[in-house]
Amino acid sequence: MFRKLMAGFIALLWSVMALAAVEVNKANEAELTSIKGIGPAMSARILEERKSSAFKDWPDFIARVKGVGEPTAAKFSGDGLTVNGTSYKGQGAKPAAKDTAAKDAKDAKDTKDTAAKGAKPTKDQAAKPATPAKAGAAS
Repeated sequence: MFRKLMAGFIALLWSVMALAAVEVNKANEAELTSIKGIGPAMSARILEERKSSAFKDWPDFIARVKGVGEPTAAKFSGDGLTVNGTSYKGQGAKPAAKDTAAKDAKDAKDTKDTAAKGAKPTKDQAAKPATPAKAGAAS
């Protein structure tokens, strides 16, 4: 019984450690490679750059470590990497809802234009139902 409790405690402790943040200025190679996307080569570049001086912030980290840009920094941060205790708060992805709404409005206009010209709709346009005509409108 004691062994089962101890094994459960160790498993719980291990899972908590896996979810803990990894500070880039204090982490060793093993801790850095625990972040998804950081392999031995990337961790070596990080450690080499860190030898000259600690990373001040995320822009400093991005500028000094070859192969790390804003999208990669956002991914590393999402997986638990921090610089001086902070997560990456860069430009990141723009809200998809606004882009989708604009695209849908453009597609609807294209569908109406195509129908008015009598041309065959594209695959995207054909997948969307046509807007019904108003009652009493002459064809």
